[in-house]
Amino acid sequence: MKLISWNVNGIRACYKKGLEEFLRQEDPDFFCVQETKAHVEQLKDEKMESLFPHGYWSSCEIKKGYSGTCILSKRKLDFSKGIGIKEYDQEGRFSIAHIGDVKLYNVYFPNGAAREERHVFKQNFLRDFTAHLKKEIDAGQKIMLVGDYNVAHNDIDVHDPKRLSKVSGFLPEEQKWLGEFLEIGFVDLFRHQNPNEAHKYTWWSYRERARLMNKGWRIDYVCVSQNLKPQITRMEHLDQQEGSDHCPLLVEWKK
Repeated sequence: MKLISWNVNGIRACYKKGLEEFLRQEDPDFFCVQETKAHVEQLKDEKMESLFPHGYWSSCEIKKGYSGTCILSKRKLDFSKGIGIKEYDQEGRFSIAHIGDVKLYNVYFPNGAAREERHVFKQNFLRDFTAHLKKEIDAGQKIMLVGDYNVAHNDIDVHDPKRLSKVSGFLPEEQKWLGEFLEIGFVDLFRHQNPNEAHKYTWWSYRERARLMNKGWRIDYVCVSQNLKPQITRMEHLDQQEGSDHCPLLVEWKK
């Protein structure tokens, strides 16, 4: 099984920058999108139905052009849009599907930078989603959680840790949360495979030529439950692929 996860920062904008050509070349079985910034009725070619006959969309219900996730698939999936908490689900942050015995969570985590209210919203989201996942882990469910977590974990994961430790996404409480999240039974596949590799990021601000200078953050992840780890055969950052301020992540696993 081959999956690509990507915060496209607007699927319509990314489509105009060669998204379909990229996907034809990579030929994944599943394409998990974060920040679609669209409702399915607004889309035409961007649905890429010739590549993915099945599209599962979770759009923001309270604001157009904001948030949103989807899973595009070559096969029919058992799909749901949320975790049963309205304030999170209505923002289109979850696309959840079963692939065999694996439960796939495609998630766009909140950004807490805009104002204090959103910071509190994000901290509540992290707490509540972790509690939800812990129940799944304790029940023995195999889980793959892909997406834009909007949190960097350690100093090695950002280009300027001292300055950014005061910025949303790398605040001490957020770093602490990610450590606790992993401790309930998840593996950060990139860091597991590359424990000491620095200067490997997944997001670069559009400002100040950040990508050109590799002033980035590693905030996009593929994490899996411990019981799924033996089935993983490949995980990579496709960090040369442009089209968004994030890069795609690729993961392959055996049934």
